[in-house]
Amino acid sequence: MLMRVPLSWLKDYVDITIPISELAERLTLAGLEVETIQYIGQPEAELPWDPKRVVVGEIRAVHFHPNADRLVLAEVDYGGAERETVVAGPPSLLDLRGQEDVHLKVAFAMEGTSLYDGYAEGWQIKTLKQATIRGVSSRCMVCSEKELGLADRHGDIIYLPEDAPVGAPLVEYLGDAVLEFDIKGPFGHVLSVFGVAREVAALLNVPLRRDALQVLDRHPSDLTPAPDFLTLEIADPDLCPRYSAALIQGIEVGSSPFWMQMRLRRAGMRPINNIVDVTNYVMLELGQPLHAFDYYILRAKPGEDRPAIIVRRAQPGEQMETLDGTLRTFDGEMLLITDGGGPVAVAGVMGGLESEVTEDTTDVLLESANFDFISVRRTSRLLGLASDASQRFGRRVDPELTVKAAARAAHLMAGLAGGSVVPVVGDVYPGQQPQRVIPFDPAYATRILGVQVPTEEMARILTSLEFQVQPATDPETDLPIFQVTVPSHRQDVERPVDLVEEVGRIWGYDRFPTTLMRDELPPQRTNHRLEGAERVRDLLVGCGLNEIITYSLVNLEDEGKLRLGGPASDPDDYLHVLNPLSAERDVLRQTLLPSALHTVRDNLRFVDRVFLFEIGAVYLPVRGQTLPDELRRLCIVMTGPREARSWMAGQDRALVDFYDLKGVVEALLAGLKLDGAFEPGTHPALHPGRCARVSVAGRGVGVMGELHPLVRDGFDLPAQSVCVLEFDLDGLLFDWGVSYRMAPLSVHPPVYEDLAVVVEEDVPAVRVHDLIAQTGGALVRSVVLFDVYRGAQVGGGKKSLAYRLTYQADDRTLTDREVAKLRGKIVRRLEREVGATLRS
Repeated sequence: MLMRVPLSWLKDYVDITIPISELAERLTLAGLEVETIQYIGQPEAELPWDPKRVVVGEIRAVHFHPNADRLVLAEVDYGGAERETVVAGPPSLLDLRGQEDVHLKVAFAMEGTSLYDGYAEGWQIKTLKQATIRGVSSRCMVCSEKELGLADRHGDIIYLPEDAPVGAPLVEYLGDAVLEFDIKGPFGHVLSVFGVAREVAALLNVPLRRDALQVLDRHPSDLTPAPDFLTLEIADPDLCPRYSAALIQGIEVGSSPFWMQMRLRRAGMRPINNIVDVTNYVMLELGQPLHAFDYYILRAKPGEDRPAIIVRRAQPGEQMETLDGTLRTFDGEMLLITDGGGPVAVAGVMGGLESEVTEDTTDVLLESANFDFISVRRTSRLLGLASDASQRFGRRVDPELTVKAAARAAHLMAGLAGGSVVPVVGDVYPGQQPQRVIPFDPAYATRILGVQVPTEEMARILTSLEFQVQPATDPETDLPIFQVTVPSHRQDVERPVDLVEEVGRIWGYDRFPTTLMRDELPPQRTNHRLEGAERVRDLLVGCGLNEIITYSLVNLEDEGKLRLGGPASDPDDYLHVLNPLSAERDVLRQTLLPSALHTVRDNLRFVDRVFLFEIGAVYLPVRGQTLPDELRRLCIVMTGPREARSWMAGQDRALVDFYDLKGVVEALLAGLKLDGAFEPGTHPALHPGRCARVSVAGRGVGVMGELHPLVRDGFDLPAQSVCVLEFDLDGLLFDWGVSYRMAPLSVHPPVYEDLAVVVEEDVPAVRVHDLIAQTGGALVRSVVLFDVYRGAQVGGGKKSLAYRLTYQADDRTLTDREVAKLRGKIVRRLEREVGATLRS
């Protein structure tokens, strides 16, 4: 599971005293693999605004506009010699008109910078210029998120935290680094910012700041139940060990503050509204998934007047529409959250559409529960529905977090949405387990680790990971040991050896001494021919083909069947066996095809589709030499339906054709990291017009196509397309190597575009493909032909070729303007070199 943790968020809970690169390395060595470090704060590479012209400003006074009721005049201190007066119209400033002592930090844009148009559709760029607005001149502005490219719709202006330094470039203030983790295994306790902070505190031997999590440490007894607001039942406690709920009344759904939106975005989540954002924020912060229901949508049980929440298994065939708008059907082992009338959420996976929070919601019931991780995994897999919540529940979540997370989220909701918190309205905990206590012998840990870690350091490491460590005595040896109480968030720690692992990974595996082998390993000798052939085998098997091994001895008649219309096979051109055991096998073969076609014929008696390949030798006599040239060849034969028989394929299964074989060749070349070219060709055994010669790096490697009907009949094959190829394997692998230069995948989103052009009938589609790829350069990542049309709409002697283009950059998100410019360049070159015209 990938998880993004902003460094600025992490620093709320722990002091980081080492460079970010060193921190990433130490976390990786401790088992938390850091895939990448993304540095945020270079908008000139991604956004249009000038970092020197967009700064932190402070609104110091708000005046009435002399000619407009819905506009104000804001005096802004931006670090210059004098304050700047700007005309602004955000609703949040209208109530401040007439105030002379205002201190609001904002994003301030100076004259001349480029910004996104906050009121235009899409991402249109405008340049900020001096203008007269209702009789008042204004040359600067206070910015909304849309104008800076931080949101996709226009809203209120950005309000920055009070500590934002006036005059500082906004890019520097917002600058951050994001650690992207690839969490593998049962590390559910680190799937949160606070969980990572706990690990960092242990690694750096610094204190963990819990005081940053307001109301987190309130004891559940301080949050007395209020049963008059909710009926809460757990019908299947084996799948739901705990369910807690809180009620927030009188909230106003709106946008989240800027600081929360920025943290969510940097953590990879899209802000929605202040209620949903808080649930996501606390999930990222603590690792406890939450869900918010519209309290007044929830229904009561028959005979009751308060809403009900019942956690139960689904009835087979029960249905509910989830938040993604899909109607889901459940089986009897899936766990649901229901109210008095039916399902309202899929437990641990996704909420229901009917009970979601909307702009009209005033009271929110907050769910904070714990579900069986196996049940969540199964439900998510069967429904084909993965969410951030299901991924966390699937790795086990601390059941002790439910009330704490609910209290934290309720505190934030009340502060951000203006509501009041009703104490916990329900907390049912049928699955409470006693804390696990494990004896821990430091001598045993030293023996397992093979390195001497001081006993005091072992105790410190375990304590910093929130294990409770108490001195004790081993009753058998009377030697000092520790009794270690396992915290509830470490359900994966069950045995003493698990504690040893914790000590080892925090101590640092890189600090373990290196012991060299007594004997040297022999130098590695690579066998290019062998490894290349094995690689080809792996790729073809991956394409669904089966390998065959046929006899090297054949007969002249079969070889002659491939010479349709050509001269008969000359016996003097072959090597003959002096004492053949059979007249059917008396010469060494010069092609793999006849034996492969016989194998296909024999297999078609039992199955209706045969996809085979062979890597073998052919033997070509050399004049004046006793021994022949023994050359390796690759042969492929494909015939029958494109798909195997199944309920998905239906009854009318299409047969394989030339393009299916071409797809296999393209997959083979791609797997070998080779660039191939196809051009029309001829071969006496292949169908005219359905034959191609293949070259790699300008060297011909073989021929491919559909078997000629007469040749097909000569091998007693059924009257259907039989696609074959034969390549010179050593020629194919001439430029193949066992090592490649790798590059990271771009983290920036691709742009997809379809391009349809009309060309003359004799213009090869590959020619158009190559021109597009050459013109697009590194920004065009793929060009795929997906449609060819001939007909009245394009005229006689012409054809329409439609390509799917993928644009993507490594260092930025491509703008619409960049894509349009590149597209125009491609179209112009196609017009110039192949006479192409855009299809209307």
